Amino acid sequence: MAPETPAQGQTPAQGQTPRYFTWDEVAQRSGREKERWLVIDRKVYNISEFVRRHPGGSRVISHYAGQDATDPFVAFHINKGLVRKYMNSLLIGELSPEQPSFEPTKNKELTHEFRELRATVERMGLMKANRVFFLLCLLHILLLDVAAWLTLWLFGTSFVPFLLCSLLLSIVQVQAGWLQHDFGHLSVFGTSKWNHLIHHFVIGHLKGAPASWWNHLHFQHHAKPNCFRKDPDINMHPFFFALGKVLSVELGKQKKKYMPYNQQHKYFFLIGPPALLPVYFQWYIFYFVIKRKKWVDLAWMITFYVRIFLTYMPLLGLKGFLGLFFMVRFLESNWFVWVTQMNHIPMHIDHDRNMDWVSTQLQATCNVHKSAFNDWFSGHLNFQIEHHLFPMMPRHNYYKVAPLVQSLCAKHGIKYQSKPLLSAFADIVHSLKESGQLWLDAYLHQ
Repeated sequence: MAPETPAQGQTPAQGQTPRYFTWDEVAQRSGREKERWLVIDRKVYNISEFVRRHPGGSRVISHYAGQDATDPFVAFHINKGLVRKYMNSLLIGELSPEQPSFEPTKNKELTHEFRELRATVERMGLMKANRVFFLLCLLHILLLDVAAWLTLWLFGTSFVPFLLCSLLLSIVQVQAGWLQHDFGHLSVFGTSKWNHLIHHFVIGHLKGAPASWWNHLHFQHHAKPNCFRKDPDINMHPFFFALGKVLSVELGKQKKKYMPYNQQHKYFFLIGPPALLPVYFQWYIFYFVIKRKKWVDLAWMITFYVRIFLTYMPLLGLKGFLGLFFMVRFLESNWFVWVTQMNHIPMHIDHDRNMDWVSTQLQATCNVHKSAFNDWFSGHLNFQIEHHLFPMMPRHNYYKVAPLVQSLCAKHGIKYQSKPLLSAFADIVHSLKESGQLWLDAYLHQ
């Protein structure tokens, strides 16, 4: 008599024969019928109930429901051994021996070679941070913060000192944004605890934003970049912009018109870079923490607003303080949007096609040429390709792994794009103009 196997969706008891599944069975548990499974190293996990308790958020893990999640699991977890122990309670079986290790939509050779590359990168020590580098990043932010206040205190509050103070504080805010990004990705310390603690300080006390909000949005972006309904960074489609060739044509065929998309390359300059931080983010971050009861984040945020109010209110008065604050947010927003969008908006944007990790990241990202200024100006996010392939890699090592990534891409015929900074900015506008025209053509003629 054959040994009894556990019922579908249950964890196999110790000593019992494991239950075997096919990819078709896994794919059916993508969340559309509420049940969610995923595969890591050929083992099948039922995450239907766990998604609500997932420390990285329910959405980021749900985006891989019904799929192989081996590579994102490795990319996002700092202590994989500990995480695997917690995963044992979710284990319901494994793939049948005749099943391939991942779906046919994924490039087998590319995936194997990338995993070998990752092992090489780890042996080279490129996943270990130089903490002096990050200390210097923090110190230069703090020094500029002090310099901004001293400018007003020493030279008064006339137009020129006020403008100089605004510029210095904008640099502080942007550079603090790049630094919190490092801690948020767990790329500085060897434990999650210390990364999370300093992350709260930098994003909360130095910037006035919640760490939980950043984690909620940013890890979804990394899990499925430029994938409609999975990457929150492209949620402006279709209500404000028509993004990407595929989605724009689709929108036109459906005869949908929320905005005059054929003019979006023009109104981008009005509702894109100038408005994102001072208008949208400024109120939404408070809505987020209060709705989700993230009181620790709110406390950190309040320390920022109290500090900046007590620091500048005596010098500028209420109107002057509010003017300074929104000037800084306006300048920061322009800087932030151009840098973060230059790597993604001109790239391929589509629905999730369940491609392998390397193809998913490369089709959605491009680089900007290395230079001392570009590295500083973008917080090393000019190496967006390397950052997306190895999100926990310390940024000062991106340039070291770049030649290895280029070789891998060349071998497999994958386009590795790198361009000058101003060309990358211009490509944002060009891509918006192109996708807007594609929408109009489809809207009128298809």
